[in-house]
Amino acid sequence: MTNNKTLDKQLVINIAEQTLTMYQQQTEVARYVVSTAKNGIGSQQDSGCTPLGRHVIEQKIGSSEPMNAVFVGRVPTGEIYDANLGELHPKRDWILSRILWLSGLEEGLNKGSNGQGGCDTYERYIYIHGTPDTEPMSIPLSHGCIRMRNKDIVELFEQVEEGMPVTIVAN
Repeated sequence: MTNNKTLDKQLVINIAEQTLTMYQQQTEVARYVVSTAKNGIGSQQDSGCTPLGRHVIEQKIGSSEPMNAVFVGRVPTGEIYDANLGELHPKRDWILSRILWLSGLEEGLNKGSNGQGGCDTYERYIYIHGTPDTEPMSIPLSHGCIRMRNKDIVELFEQVEEGMPVTIVAN
């Protein structure tokens, strides 16, 4: 899946700073503000936390969808998010525009299971995805995923490939 062009690119998500930075050959090429988990750092199943460690982009979803397209179970619903739809479904955890589905690489930390049970980023459905523009950034508010502005996730989506390294750090 990867080619030489993507091998020199990587993403680093910094939870303390609430940023996602793309590096190419160790040089910062883009930085975005994000929102990670309200429940903090962690990798256990059902914790609602954002996992640390080394990951890859396992799957890119939504390449042909319009901005603000709504996804449920990684499938576009045909809806386009707007304030009215938001008011109709105030409890929904909106996954919009694009999905980068992450997979952990570190057994017992973010892959497979450990003494506390499941800790698998992929099986926990941890994504980098778009969220309504009314949602604040720079504040941990997600259910474990990494939320981005819709224009930012669309822009990022075009620059990344499946298999690209993603490291999530505490600070």
